[in-house]
Amino acid sequence: MTLKTFILSDKKEDRFKRHLFFWLFWGGYFSLVRFFNPMAYMQLGHFRNFFQAMSEGFFFILPQAALVYPLLYFVMPRYVFNQKYVAAFLWGIFFFLLSITAHAILLVYFPWDRVPWISTSKLFLMTDTFAQKLNMAYLASLQGGLTGAALAASFKMFKHYYLKNIRNEQLQKENSEAQLHLLMAQVHPHFMFNTLNNIYSQAQEESPKSAKMILELSHILRYILDEGEKSAVPLENELQMLVDYLNLEKIRYDKKLDLHFSFPKNVEEINIAPLLLLPLVENCFKHGASKMIDRPWINIKSEFNNAVFTIKLMNGKKSKIISNKGRVGTGIDNVRKRLELIYPNKHNLTITEEEDAFIIDLSIELSGAPTSESKSITA
Repeated sequence: MTLKTFILSDKKEDRFKRHLFFWLFWGGYFSLVRFFNPMAYMQLGHFRNFFQAMSEGFFFILPQAALVYPLLYFVMPRYVFNQKYVAAFLWGIFFFLLSITAHAILLVYFPWDRVPWISTSKLFLMTDTFAQKLNMAYLASLQGGLTGAALAASFKMFKHYYLKNIRNEQLQKENSEAQLHLLMAQVHPHFMFNTLNNIYSQAQEESPKSAKMILELSHILRYILDEGEKSAVPLENELQMLVDYLNLEKIRYDKKLDLHFSFPKNVEEINIAPLLLLPLVENCFKHGASKMIDRPWINIKSEFNNAVFTIKLMNGKKSKIISNKGRVGTGIDNVRKRLELIYPNKHNLTITEEEDAFIIDLSIELSGAPTSESKSITA
């Protein structure tokens, strides 16, 4: 196992080894400090028993887990990494006070007469009042608590930002590749749009329905060419592009398709990665409506509340279709990868396959404030 694998691996056995290494390292250091304590040397005339110093050191540092683990798995991922520093500070203070209180109560009621070799046992045995014992217990609980928590947090911060840099590099690489593919696909775009305009003008006279489809298609293509290479676009524009796509499909299916959709409006100040939602909508038609001969239906509902954008897509499917579990379409797979790169720890994507329906639920935490009483684009 390489050092990089040991530090970054998310396997349970590797995580267990990392945590064991941390406590052995921190407990060993804490024990050596107590072993080489000059005050104890001056009182005894020699260094203390090494085994006893090690036992005493681990006895005092293990209760620090009550501070370390809430900090690593609650405060940091939920508040620090999301730039909510005031809340992180308040929660940190809360868990710090909670941990030293729990440790102090343990020290007050610990049977010190059974471990007379621990240096602090005499102090607790010689103290008569509960208040004095509690005061000494709090002072003893403060030893190394913040240092141990800071050491563990530094490891967590290093891993988080190292992985974040790797994700950013991967995202830049994929964006560069996507732009290259986009440039390769943009073969004379002006010629393409001029040709579409000519076809649209001709179709207006001979086939108004085809002319409308060409117009909707040109809107979608122009959006893809203009906005596809950007890192973020207004959510309102992205949703309008979906409406254009849905209108195009409505013309194609005519009255055969039962289509209902609802999108929030007044979200122009909210940004989202471009072309992130289109594969989800396209999937409804590709694997749903196009496969059903009798009464195809699609239902799409989207909302934006409390800085969280949610969209639920449901489409009918053949009840006898053979399910290929574990196999994910290219479009959905690309969406999942982009979400992990662009919105790590800020999204939730679930795909459910029932007997007669596919259901996709997506929620993304986007920057910006929610719009109260927002209207919706519906159909």
